[in-house]
Amino acid sequence: MSEETKAKSVEAVEEKLQNLSTKETAAAAPADKKADHPEHAGEEDAEGKTAPAAEGEKKKKKKKKSKKKKGSHGISQFYTDGVYPQGEWMDHPGDGNLKRTTDEEYRYLDNKNSSAWNDYRKGAEIHRRVRKMAKEKIKPGMKMIEITELIENGVRAYSDTNDTKKAGMGFPCGVSLNHCAAHYTPNAGDKTVLNYDDVMKVDFGVHVNGRIIDCAFTHTFNDKYDNLLKAVKEATNTGIKAAGIDVRLTDIGEQIEEVMESYEVELDGKTYPVKCIRNLNGHNIKDFQIHGGKSVPIVKNGDTTRMEEGETFAIETFGSTGKGYVVGSGECSHYAKNLSAPANAPIRLERAKKLMTTIENNFGSLPFCRRYLDRIGEDKYLLALNTLCKAGLVSDYPPLNDTRGCYTAQYEHTILLHPTRKEVVSRGDDY
Repeated sequence: MSEETKAKSVEAVEEKLQNLSTKETAAAAPADKKADHPEHAGEEDAEGKTAPAAEGEKKKKKKKKSKKKKGSHGISQFYTDGVYPQGEWMDHPGDGNLKRTTDEEYRYLDNKNSSAWNDYRKGAEIHRRVRKMAKEKIKPGMKMIEITELIENGVRAYSDTNDTKKAGMGFPCGVSLNHCAAHYTPNAGDKTVLNYDDVMKVDFGVHVNGRIIDCAFTHTFNDKYDNLLKAVKEATNTGIKAAGIDVRLTDIGEQIEEVMESYEVELDGKTYPVKCIRNLNGHNIKDFQIHGGKSVPIVKNGDTTRMEEGETFAIETFGSTGKGYVVGSGECSHYAKNLSAPANAPIRLERAKKLMTTIENNFGSLPFCRRYLDRIGEDKYLLALNTLCKAGLVSDYPPLNDTRGCYTAQYEHTILLHPTRKEVVSRGDDY
């Protein structure tokens, strides 16, 4: 693909992303304003009369429609052969795994799953492009809701489909600030603004056919936090290096803890040790299931469960200048269908039954947030949502906070445990 063609493709995606934001704004506009705008010429006014449309405007409309039919404006336009870039390759640790890289049987098993690996790589490429765009555009003074919509609309624009269960957001974009380590995304009406001295964890997922990329970074403007970010980034990279087929989970946690807690950070004349947030973990990922049942600790915890061939893991670490322990508190925004819910659990509230159907049809087992319900036209649903949570059909995930006044940081990558080697599929030039 020529540089000129690439530039045009990027412009097309950016135009689509802009249109997504414009549509969401226009949807809230009063109906009587539409007739005043040339775009709505030819539509009925409040009295049922039709405003005449200029012939030139009609031609423009036809041109726009025919233009939209040409090809894709998503990520696939950059990869017309449908093959997406591989991540960083690393050998599985341990002498017993060295033969895997050349063994024909292992290579055959790896090739059998090439379609799944390609789905992960497509999601990872979307993640890289969106986070690059976000890092360039995020500035102090922006509302948190602007930041999350910038990122989520970017993912939607690249995803080649409007079917949220086929591709798109793997889970809501978290933008947790300072002492809040995870699970904060703004609900409608949230007026929180990003400040120069904030430490923001940007954690968002992208899925393609249910294969989820879980990847996060920490965004700051003030360089006084650099050592905190360095500690967590180094700890995550240590966990990635230690992970692999047949590796015990506790051994990964032990190595992460050793690296993380070798750092300290000076803030406003006071020195703080960087602590692992011991009750936050990495995890394995299954199709359409962000937490697959195994947890990757970031401290030594005695768990002798081993990683296995073919598994996908999110290696994530959290560092803190506080206690190194989080509790759930504050207004909830994150939710997900409870896969362990009892079959045929009774739902007495009719509105709750309808909401459950909406959740299953639009998200399935993928996590969602209240903004996503707003986006698809649900309203006055909070009582019904709380009813579903109390019945155990939906799980709620409130913000996770360390001691107020402290600072927390996070870095995360998704790794694929191929039969031959491991692939840090979400690795980019940035981290």
